[in-house]
Amino acid sequence: MRVLVIGASGVIGRAAVPALLAAGHDVLGTARGGEKSAALRRLGAAPIDVDIYETSALSAAMRGCDAVVRLSTKIPPLTRMRSAAAWEETNRLRTEGARVIVDAALAAGVGTYVHESVTFVYADGGDAWIDERGPVDVVGTRLLAAVHEGEQHAGRFASAGGRGVVLRFAGLYGADAPSTTEMAHLAHRRLLARFGSGRFYSSWIYVPDAGVAVAAACGVPSGIYNVGDDEPLPYAEYLAALARASGAAAPLRAPYFLGKLFLGEVWGYVSRSQRISNAKLRSVSSWSPAPPSAHEGFEPIAAALHA
Repeated sequence: MRVLVIGASGVIGRAAVPALLAAGHDVLGTARGGEKSAALRRLGAAPIDVDIYETSALSAAMRGCDAVVRLSTKIPPLTRMRSAAAWEETNRLRTEGARVIVDAALAAGVGTYVHESVTFVYADGGDAWIDERGPVDVVGTRLLAAVHEGEQHAGRFASAGGRGVVLRFAGLYGADAPSTTEMAHLAHRRLLARFGSGRFYSSWIYVPDAGVAVAAACGVPSGIYNVGDDEPLPYAEYLAALARASGAAAPLRAPYFLGKLFLGEVWGYVSRSQRISNAKLRSVSSWSPAPPSAHEGFEPIAAALHA
């Protein structure tokens, strides 16, 4: 297949491009600037510079492509996550951006559209496993409302006769994930805090495994698929594993309410208990996460976190 990756220079994009190439696909990727373009060429993909909000230009870039993968986001650093303004571009990419991409893909006759989403849209599930039939709760949360709105465009693509796939990713971690390195730096400065008991389930996915899931998604039926590891951990265990891997002391303990002070609206959904099941994607593809949980996943990136 000839695959266009929109957001190829992002965290998941940098993992997805090698996975797609390894699967035998011909890969193009959007990249702005010489450095990002050169990085894509080194991976073996062909970079293109196109305005992803311009339907006609985007459709022209898609001609001859069998699949389009939307991985375009702009997640702010931890220190700015409580700012609504810091999320404006990501919200736009997830809504208007997704709409334009789907319009362009339909006009270009593309057969498959893969849409990046997140598992945070699910309601709190307590200790129960959450599959793709789980209830969604985005009420009163602009960030999640934008995520859910964007997903509808994949459904629109499928309704028009194409294959529309939504990948709901759990939290990303890895040496190449800014959130992981930011948290490691906080741990070393004794500023990484566990708000409340941390007993709620927190689902994660190792970045390279997320990239392989994108390649697998190009061959699965239309629908929504969770992408998380096999063994979600209580949040307290995840933070402890990260601290150990980065050679830092155990996280500090802080009152639960301080989570909202530090993360704002984001804390309202990252503190939901979400024990995400990946069984659906595993049932229709050969994909499976390499490390079953963050306990094992942090082992190969420990050296990078120490550095």
